[in-house]
Order: sequence, then structure tokens, then C-alpha cells
Amino acid sequence: MMERCNLCPRNCNADRTSTTGYCKAGTGIRVARAALHFMEEPCISGKTGSGTVFFSGCNLRCVYCQNYTISHENFGKEISVERLAEIFLELQEQGAVNINLVTGVMYVPWILRALDRVKGQLRIPVVYNSGGYESTETLRMLEGYVDIYLTDIKYYQEDLAIRYSAAPGYFFHGFAAAEEMIRQRGKPEFYDNASFDDETAVLKSGVIIRHLVLPGMRQDSIALLQHLSRNLNREDYILSLMSQFTPCYRCTEYKEINRRVTSFEYDSVINKALELGLDRTYIQDRNSAGEEYTPSFCLEGC
Repeated sequence: MMERCNLCPRNCNADRTSTTGYCKAGTGIRVARAALHFMEEPCISGKTGSGTVFFSGCNLRCVYCQNYTISHENFGKEISVERLAEIFLELQEQGAVNINLVTGVMYVPWILRALDRVKGQLRIPVVYNSGGYESTETLRMLEGYVDIYLTDIKYYQEDLAIRYSAAPGYFFHGFAAAEEMIRQRGKPEFYDNASFDDETAVLKSGVIIRHLVLPGMRQDSIALLQHLSRNLNREDYILSLMSQFTPCYRCTEYKEINRRVTSFEYDSVINKALELGLDRTYIQDRNSAGEEYTPSFCLEGC
């Protein structure tokens, strides 16, 4: 598999035994941070934090990426499968409510080996936290290992996906990925039979579809919501609409997005979601557009 890598829709066929793929991943695991994280959706962070492992590299090239130091510049440290398995158990010991694997598509074979090593010892759910540019074939490898899928669907229109993330076919692959995730996990389940409306509810199993509202693109967001409403059972997933867009990285090169999202833009997307009956939706505080939502990448916990 590593001699002709096709773990994601890029199918770059890189020989990762001698070079790196488009995602910048090579022959081993590279991690930028492993620590408790409190800035996910309430049902993911819980009270004690999500045990988050940030993997280095990415198969997207988002020009507004807040984590560009690890996704584009490949900041991180190479670790073994054995060390990754130890990290999972250490995070559990620290009180994590789950193990949160952030941007792990290029490391799936190693992640599976690490999870196999802690089988019977890991007592908390595993979260696969994805940018959405996924192959359904790779997702099927994760069946039986992942309890919660936390996936982006960033764009509906193809031209936006290419311009801002260099990701042809993004919506096609992102929506197919969401369907596969829902097939695997079914309806969301919370601990202690809690409901979505319970502010202290912690997710045990299921799918969350995230969408970041971008400046000037509320119509694309609305078209995306309409597609979800028409083609997915609203009881099968939780929606998370985010307002935290902060101009950074290469946004100065794209003047149309070199600003924050306005209240009108975000509110109009929220109103459309509610109009469509998508009432199990996380709505983000407008004050969330700031640097505090971006963790410091300092090899903590690696």
C-alpha cells in the first residue's frame, strides 16, 4: 500500500517508502501534539476534555488553515506504533472522554495497529476527526475501530473547493464519506441515554457533520444544508455550524475571504438550518473567532 499510496481521493500513488505523499506523510507516524483538548463540540469535549492526537500533514491545502504549521509545514515528531498506543492509554488515564484522531487519513494503517495493541484496555470511544476529503475504501478499514466520526463538509460548489483547498471532487467525496460514516455508526448515542438537548451529554457513538461558514459564501452554505436535508435522515447525524473563521495563513492573497464572517452571514445559515428542520445543530458563539481556538503545537505529550 505504501509503495503506491491511495489512502485518500488524491490517489497520488506516491512511493512512501522512499518519499512523501501529497499529504507530506512518509513511512511512519508523525504527531504534533497529544493532549486534552476542550474546544471541540460540547458532546466531544465533555467536562474533562477530549484526548486529542494531532497528526502532521494533510491531504488538503486550505489557504485559511489555522493549523497550517502542522498541516502544511509538517511540524511534528516521528513516533512508533507502540508509542502511539501508549499515548492512547495515557490520555485515557488523564481523564479524556475519548481518543480524538485529528487528520489521520494518511496514517490509517498505523492507527489500526496501535488500536489493536490497546484492545481490551481502551475503555473510551475513538473519534475520527476528518477534513472530509476521504476515500470510502479507507473508511471501511476503520469499521469496528471508530465509534464517532467528526467530519467536515466544507464546500458544496466545486470551484470553491479547488480555489481554497486545492481539492477537486471535494463535495462528491465528502458527502459519500458522510454516508459511509452514518452506515457504520447509525444514529447518535449519548452516555446514560442523554438527549442532544442535555448540555452535559457526552457522545458515545455516531456522526457529527461540521461546516465552517466562510466569508461571502453563505449561499454555498445554504445549498449544502439543502442537500443534507434532502438526502440524509436528520436523525442520523448531528450538525455543527461554526463561526470561528479567522483570517490567517494565506488569506491576504484572497481578499474576498480576508475578513471575519459577519453576524448576518452566520445567522442566515443558522436560520436556514432551523427552517429545514435541522434542529440538532450546534451553534457556535460569535466570540469564537479567535486564536484561542488554535492550540499551541509544541510536541506536548508526544
